[in-house]
Amino acid sequence: MICVSIGRGRHRHVIAEHKHLVDQGAQLVELRLDYINGQINLKRVLADRPCPVIITIRRTQDGGKFNGDEAARIMLLRTAIAEGVEYVDLEEDIASKIPRYGKTKRIISLHDFRKTPENLSELHARLTKLDADIVKMATLANHPHDNLRMLRLVRESKNPTVGFCMGDVGTPSRLLAGRYGSPFTYATFHHERTLAPGQLSFQQMREIYDYDNINEATELYGVIGDPIGHSMSPLIHNTAFRQAKLPKVYLPFRIPREDLASFIEDARELGIRGLSVTIPHKEAVMKWLGKIDGAVKGVAAANTLIFENGELSGYNTDYRAAMDSLASAMELDEQTATTRFLQGKNALVLGAGGAARAIAYGLLRRGAEVTLASRTAQRADTLAKFLGCRAIDWTARYNYPADVLVNCTPLGMHPNVDETAYEKHHLKPSMVVFDTVYNPETTLLVKDARNRSCTVVTGVEMFIRQAALQYKLFTGQEAPAESMREVLRRAIGPAKA
Repeated sequence: MICVSIGRGRHRHVIAEHKHLVDQGAQLVELRLDYINGQINLKRVLADRPCPVIITIRRTQDGGKFNGDEAARIMLLRTAIAEGVEYVDLEEDIASKIPRYGKTKRIISLHDFRKTPENLSELHARLTKLDADIVKMATLANHPHDNLRMLRLVRESKNPTVGFCMGDVGTPSRLLAGRYGSPFTYATFHHERTLAPGQLSFQQMREIYDYDNINEATELYGVIGDPIGHSMSPLIHNTAFRQAKLPKVYLPFRIPREDLASFIEDARELGIRGLSVTIPHKEAVMKWLGKIDGAVKGVAAANTLIFENGELSGYNTDYRAAMDSLASAMELDEQTATTRFLQGKNALVLGAGGAARAIAYGLLRRGAEVTLASRTAQRADTLAKFLGCRAIDWTARYNYPADVLVNCTPLGMHPNVDETAYEKHHLKPSMVVFDTVYNPETTLLVKDARNRSCTVVTGVEMFIRQAALQYKLFTGQEAPAESMREVLRRAIGPAKA
């Protein structure tokens, strides 16, 4: 079950949002009365409430907004119990001052906005002794391993425990809380009005992750990277899983570079079956791979991992997706698309990261003369040496007679939609222009290229094609690519240039 937190300054807004949420299917709501401006009118917000509520009045030192007299706060909580609210949230230091009364259940809570303490079990035992119906522990995840420690605690607890980690590193623990036995997890009314770090909205929890149907039988997949908050992969993969009615869910895992090794170990205990890999881990994951495909060997980077039979296998779907996207834009048939159809063509690749590595490798295999240009010259030189092509200075990119131009830099990505990696005055109608940025789909470079009558490949095409190949590796089935493309375009639509 999802408990949706409401934090508004006016009573009428609290009441209106409560009713709206119930209309949308919410079964439990937390009323954060510390957000109300001025005097709190308990009777007004509780009268005719449409679903059970948790009453919370959080102090500023506990991450809330209540800065009034402590005696007054305790009196409000006691009054809420006397009014017969379903749940009341009590911090450890006041739990003994507010006795049990009637049918109101006591949530004894601990919040740590700095860390996930090492002694979670000890803290949990301390909270349990305070006549708790439910223990709630919310701590900041500084490392991905904190999620697993918290979820273990929830699973091993003998009394009902709501446990999760805060922050974007902690997001997976919010989504997996129910799978490990939490009676409910928390969400916010709207994704732009979070009340705690890493909180997802009620809509995201239900429509993207289908939280209420994540259980022990659900197979886990996800994407690892840092940062990861911008990724559209959870949206498109979960859309595809749901359309095929598969018991699978795909989660975002923010994994800092220094935590990759411990996460690979944790992934097995978490039961993860497969992962997409993005910046900065595509090359670093190579050391854990047992089985690899030919593209991974040629690129020395993997964007897809499969855990199977105690072994970790690596694949690179970027390479094939990019070449298929290019061939499609050039209106080549399937047989020609696998040949050296770029023989005699000059290809300029802008950037030297994971996408540039896979695409430059593919262009070379299709017969092109490939040249790299990166704003970090050393990275371009290193990659060019590895692939057996050449690199030029970033400032010299307009002097290169490119037939095929591929932007693998983030220039033009939302919100910096006015940026471009290649000025329009240098574009020619005979060029093929490929921008790997997919948000927005119509980047400034794509817009300029179309205005110059160039052949254009957008980042959406490559993104969907590589995801569809990953889906097949995850499921053994063909991906519903059109549905994935449609939901992606709907999501990024407002960011279009």
